[in-house]
Amino acid sequence: MSNIDMTCVNAIRVLAADAIQKANSGHPGLPLGSAAMAYELWAKHMKHNGKNPKWANRDRFVLSGGHGSSLLYSLLHFFGYGLTLDDMKQFRQDGSLTPGHPEYGHTVGVEATTGPLGAGMGMAVGMAMAEAHLAAEFNRPGYEVVDHYTFALGGDGCMMEGISSEAFSLAGTLGLSKLIVLYDSNKISIEGDTDIAFTENVQARMASFGFQTITVEDGNDLEAIGKAIEAAKADKEHPSFITVKTQIGYGCPAKQGKASAHGEPLGEENVKALKENLGWPEPEKTFNIPQEVYAHYEELAAQGAAEEEKWNKLFAEYCEKFPEEKARWEKFHAPVDADALMSDESFWAYEDKAQATRNLSGIMINRIKDMVPQLIGGSADLAPSNKTMMNGESDFSKDNYAGRNLHFGIRELAMAAMANGITLHGGLRTYVATFFVFSDYTKPMMRLASLMNIPVTYVLTHDSIGVGEDGPTHEPIEQLAMLRAMPNLNVFRPADATETAAGWYLAITADKTPTALVLTRQNLPQLAGSSKEALKGAYVVSEAKDASNMDGILMASGSEVSLAVDAQAELAKEGLDVRVVSMPCMDLFEQQSDAYKASILPKNVRARVSVEALSDFGWGKYVGLDGASVCMEGFGASAPGPLLFKKFGFTVEHVVEVAKKVISDNK
Repeated sequence: MSNIDMTCVNAIRVLAADAIQKANSGHPGLPLGSAAMAYELWAKHMKHNGKNPKWANRDRFVLSGGHGSSLLYSLLHFFGYGLTLDDMKQFRQDGSLTPGHPEYGHTVGVEATTGPLGAGMGMAVGMAMAEAHLAAEFNRPGYEVVDHYTFALGGDGCMMEGISSEAFSLAGTLGLSKLIVLYDSNKISIEGDTDIAFTENVQARMASFGFQTITVEDGNDLEAIGKAIEAAKADKEHPSFITVKTQIGYGCPAKQGKASAHGEPLGEENVKALKENLGWPEPEKTFNIPQEVYAHYEELAAQGAAEEEKWNKLFAEYCEKFPEEKARWEKFHAPVDADALMSDESFWAYEDKAQATRNLSGIMINRIKDMVPQLIGGSADLAPSNKTMMNGESDFSKDNYAGRNLHFGIRELAMAAMANGITLHGGLRTYVATFFVFSDYTKPMMRLASLMNIPVTYVLTHDSIGVGEDGPTHEPIEQLAMLRAMPNLNVFRPADATETAAGWYLAITADKTPTALVLTRQNLPQLAGSSKEALKGAYVVSEAKDASNMDGILMASGSEVSLAVDAQAELAKEGLDVRVVSMPCMDLFEQQSDAYKASILPKNVRARVSVEALSDFGWGKYVGLDGASVCMEGFGASAPGPLLFKKFGFTVEHVVEVAKKVISDNK
């Protein structure tokens, strides 16, 4: 290796250490230990251009160990992504471009928000899946316009988390040869040596998943690291896993190899000692980077720009030779035409017969697949139950990356992470599916999707005690409240075909918000009053006879809307006039104007009852102190669904009884 190479490696270490020390907060261990492998990768093996961070054919880099964010920020700074030295000095400060963990959409060049360990590994697998699919869709002989790698860097924590095993098991099965994982193996975690809890043979595990495994004994040997990366690229049949043996906190005499290097600043004296040990000029100075370092990084960045220019010429020729593919490419990378869908009668058409909303969702998926060719998706081994198969489309597999039906196996957590990665990659819209009760398994990655403002769609079926005989382990109770509590997630529980179409319209046209479609197993009737107004989150599905002088309001979502309508009819027989409001999406309703919300739920009508076969948590803001809820107050039971609805009070008689009491108490 050249002296300038090692100087540039040490520049990463010094800058990261200074940023952390100034903030008096952060994780110096990973940046100091991994600087050499990160430099070798970014400088000599990765296609990227800081002047155009969204270049379609760039290699993707995911720092799965997101606590080591100062490593990534240092790379972005040196490689010309617009992150300034002042930005580095504001590390972990309010409003800065250098937050504690990398945040997609906030800092240019960050490919994914990686907070929870292992999440980045799952998202990297999704990115590699997207690359493989788009390459199968668009590449032509001599014109490989989609041809890039996904690199992920993480440590022992990422490998301990179960999500990495889920994701890598599928990656090996799929033979995603353009996925390359760099394992920062320093054998240290927060509590000490990893041997206290982690003694497995990681390489053997990865080999069993179907990865090529490579080991680099010295994490500072740039030549060996480079050869390992090239060997990984040379394998066209398997993803690759490169173990790089490093020392946490490398270069800091008092901290190197110790757990204390992981998650606390080195201390001013130790930072100075680090610089002295690395032979850094004027070690007493902070943020002191020699000009020769910047000059060398500029040369390296220019090589990346040249790579993009080479691709731009190839793509221009491709578009000229294959104009129909150019048109398809543009459609894949453009937003879905919301206006066209809204006015497309075939999109909103339905048969007037009782159907489960999961079945109706399946019909919508098969309509959308032809309207939105960039749609790709699947289920965690539940497609026949979730109704998520695209008819007439093939399966995505090692032998057929052109397939649009994804089979994730029974891996809900990794599935949701992969969906994030597919979406982050660009060029595709994706949905994933499981039973609603198992949204517990998907929730951490759904949270990241919401945080990243990316429009993943979650199809969550078997949404209540209507699951029936499978019993309380499979009957969701608190899950709807859990997801409704999440910011920037539209949780949509439709009541019939029109509302299901509205839910899919919302999901497929969304720009910055993921959508959870919460769907029934049991058949529901088509409602005479349902409409596209469902897109406002709540609307009057069945009006009172005298809306200006009504006695009360019944509110419901999903399968309970028809129950509320039936209860309205019974109340009318007793001379009580109520309005029925369908509320498929509280999130959307809260985005409406105060005037609209007041028109649906007039403040002077205090006799309100919510009806939902789940926890009532969240309904309080709508029923108020004077209202009531017909809801689940415990877990379900194992019995036929219709019996359970009766057992737990979801009957016309009980809703009428509760409504009468509330109306009486408010007179």
